[in-house]
Amino acid sequence: MNTSQRALRRNALIAVAVALASAFFFTFTYVFNRVAAQDAGHWAWIASLRYLLTLPMLLPLMRGNNAMRPVLTAIHSHPLKWLKFTTIGFVAFYLLLAFASDSGPAWLIAGSFQFTVVAGMLCAPFIYTDARAKVPATALGVACVILLGVLMMQWSHANGTLDRAGWIALLCVLISAVLYPLGNRLLLLHLERTGESLNAVQRTFGMTLVSTPIWLAVALFAYLQSGWPGWHQIALAAGVALSSGVIATVLFFAATGRVRKQPVALAAAEAMQAAELVFAAVIGAMFLNDALPAPLAIAGGACVVGGIVMMAVLASRDATEANGP
Repeated sequence: MNTSQRALRRNALIAVAVALASAFFFTFTYVFNRVAAQDAGHWAWIASLRYLLTLPMLLPLMRGNNAMRPVLTAIHSHPLKWLKFTTIGFVAFYLLLAFASDSGPAWLIAGSFQFTVVAGMLCAPFIYTDARAKVPATALGVACVILLGVLMMQWSHANGTLDRAGWIALLCVLISAVLYPLGNRLLLLHLERTGESLNAVQRTFGMTLVSTPIWLAVALFAYLQSGWPGWHQIALAAGVALSSGVIATVLFFAATGRVRKQPVALAAAEAMQAAELVFAAVIGAMFLNDALPAPLAIAGGACVVGGIVMMAVLASRDATEANGP
């Protein structure tokens, strides 16, 4: 293994590890949103407060080294592109996820969202025009194993049936799972084509800033529907904003940005979001009195964990083989 191969392999494994850390912090989205829903918090407040509170939390990270100017320049140069990708990857994604937040326990919503492990790869042929347009067959196969595990957990929870509200919530989460990686990939590709170099914090700040007018409109809708949110709901939204809107999003963007030109490693980084399923099950049982998954769901969880390990191996192997022997 030469120096270049070792560097690619190390880069892929770092991306996988960072994405796994992102999954842990993103799990608190389901947990805090579930608590807010149980407290009769309106879903529109759940969604808008997260991003409205995320923006001021990101400002300290943008201080120094003239970090903000490149972001503002990039947005000013292509405002419609930024608005489009932000609407897909931030606004629509989270509105649907928040709407579904009171449909079941935290681990169930987290499980549904894991469709994202195949969504990013399936979108590739419609996004790229180079070698990345080809869906990595082996990675897709492993992703399907992960998705099978997710479906096993869903089936176990529903005892083989879902009511109308459950099906609506499931559809919302599945669409959300497509929009999140799609928005991220589209923005990365746009920056690649324009030659603009923005790090993970800058991309997160830029998308949050661009989405702010939309979130203000969503907040107005929430106020007209349910009045002002209580302090408890604001505190929960602040927790989501910090853990998911800042830490998890920056880590996820950092991971995918590192391997944006390595299709298998990118797929593996996105697949690490499946770990949210395990994290949510444990946290939900410990703090929300959610029932622990039944045996079938545990078997599904084992498929997810096994798939995560296999994805990491594939990413490492692909990076090693990329430059040949």
